[in-house]
Amino acid sequence: MKVLVDVRDNKADFIMELLNNFSFVKAKAISQTKALLIEEIKEAVDNLNLVKQGKLKARPAKDLLNEL
Repeated sequence: MKVLVDVRDNKADFIMELLNNFSFVKAKAISQTKALLIEEIKEAVDNLNLVKQGKLKARPAKDLLNEL
């Protein structure tokens, strides 16, 4: 299982050391940009699932491209 944890910068070294002391945990830091990308992709997938369930209305791709 993968878990994304948001930690204050001044506590990051402590948390990384703590996690790396567990033999069953592999921890690595990711950049703020990568974390933001992961959150945006998750939000997009959630929105897609809401569209599939009929709880959110989608807009045509053509409208999106015209907006760009």
